[in-house]
Amino acid sequence: MEELLNELKAKIVEVLNLSDVHPFDIKEDAQLVGGDLGIDSIDVLEMVIMIEKDYGVKIDNREIGEKVFVTLRTLAAYIYENSREAVH
Repeated sequence: MEELLNELKAKIVEVLNLSDVHPFDIKEDAQLVGGDLGIDSIDVLEMVIMIEKDYGVKIDNREIGEKVFVTLRTLAAYIYENSREAVH
């Protein structure tokens, strides 16, 4: 799980072009959307596409998205539990 968390940090920085943020700046249990990183709904859409493409995990409704994008840890747990490539 730790490896997945670190991988997600790097991908989020890259996909969202967070030029002033380093992966190690992202805290696993901090609010992800609307938090210090400034991630908004457009950014969430970009992350949803990245997650589907890279992990084969769909987040295809708002209800799931609201639960999954609470923190980096909740996102990683969802990917971990639903990945077709078994990132475990």
